[in-house]
Amino acid sequence: MNLWIGQKSLEDEQISLVFFFHSSVSHRFIAKPCALGLKVQANGPQKAQPNAILEKVFTAITKHPDEKRLEGLSKQLDWDVRSIQRWFRQRRNQEKPSTLTKFCESMWRFTFYLYIFTYGVRFLKKTPWLWNTRQCWNGYPYQPLMPDLHYYYIVELSFYWSLMFSQFIDIKRKDFGIMFTHHILAVTLLSFSYVTNLIRVGTLMLCLHDASDIVLEAAKMANYCKCQKLSDLLFVTFAIVFIVSRLGIYPLWILNTTLFELYEALGNFPALWVFNVLLVILQILNCFWSYLIIKVAYKAVSKGKVTKDDRSDIESSSDEEETVPRSKTLHSTVTTNGTSGANGTNGYLTGGTCSEEH
Repeated sequence: MNLWIGQKSLEDEQISLVFFFHSSVSHRFIAKPCALGLKVQANGPQKAQPNAILEKVFTAITKHPDEKRLEGLSKQLDWDVRSIQRWFRQRRNQEKPSTLTKFCESMWRFTFYLYIFTYGVRFLKKTPWLWNTRQCWNGYPYQPLMPDLHYYYIVELSFYWSLMFSQFIDIKRKDFGIMFTHHILAVTLLSFSYVTNLIRVGTLMLCLHDASDIVLEAAKMANYCKCQKLSDLLFVTFAIVFIVSRLGIYPLWILNTTLFELYEALGNFPALWVFNVLLVILQILNCFWSYLIIKVAYKAVSKGKVTKDDRSDIESSSDEEETVPRSKTLHSTVTTNGTSGANGTNGYLTGGTCSEEH
């Protein structure tokens, strides 16, 4: 048993590395040319003006100076505090990914979700448990592991492993914690269901969750291409698919069979409770994301378009419209760069026009 689990883990790691390699190749030779052809902006946030003193503080001490340090820098540079705050905000934004980079990432994920969802539907429509969930437990735990099922599960599991590890090398987003929790939960849930052979219901769960992610990534790409109407339409479609699948079909279809039909068929056993606890935690995350989506949808209705998400990558404020730091005394004018208000996130909501992360 331990040898089998070890071989499975090695297989997951190998496929995860393939995902990393394929993602890099896809970004450079497929997604980037497509983005440039669609005239997606290649430049990132505008850069802060060079300043050796502020740069030293930023890199060696803190990226978020407190009030006392701001006042000290203000006296040292003969700038007012507001201009120094703006410089640090712009400098932090410099480290954020460009629109081109985000488009390439979304295109890679869109391609994967579309492929794996299509594969899942083609596989599941031939299985009896798609039409009758009680078939998930028929013959358990001595259900054969079919090659198609094994491939489907291992590819999904490897993809979530790659997402979890890539969070540490990508730019950290404001929703890093919740997304990392989701990836940990997904890997744990898939691994546990694979080891305990609860994979039939696992395939239903995977296919159901992949459905909305396709529309999500398409909405993000439309947003980066500045296709406002298409982005809004895709966002509305995503919101409907997400809420119906995660708050409607998931509890009535998946949780119903794992909480009730499984217990009726096999009785009580430890893996049942562990599995259901993981599924309920996943549903709590679904409820949280649905709240955020409804919040953005409400703003879209009230303001006429989808507005910027609170978890935006790019920090901005009204004072960034000013491009010249105000000195306490007259000195030569130095131009600074502002940042735009079109932003994106790694989670389920995006700035600008549409929903963005899973």
